Amino acid sequence: MAQPHLAPGQIGSVLPLGSRLAQTPSYALLKAPQLEVIRMVLPAGKTMPGHQVAGEITVQCLEGVIDFEIAGQSQRMRQGDFLHLAGGVAHQLTGVEDASALVTICLA
Repeated sequence: MAQPHLAPGQIGSVLPLGSRLAQTPSYALLKAPQLEVIRMVLPAGKTMPGHQVAGEITVQCLEGVIDFEIAGQSQRMRQGDFLHLAGGVAHQLTGVEDASALVTICLA
């Protein structure tokens, strides 16, 4: 069952999922005309293949460990790490440990 998007003014949680991580799919917390916010779940060993988005993005690692690759250079993100990326930049993510991240995409 898909998670419903948060309504304006509604509070949602981005606390670590812990033992529920393996059973939780990635889902959009909100999608508005200019902004999308996603709770991305990335199990250990899973790769989100190289891609790019038109707008700027931010990624905050909420739990676990993620390898974030940009132009062939890999950076390791751990809980609490934050990354900003300009629009149009190709990138790839790989779960080193079961992980979840808060991803914000500027759509306009």
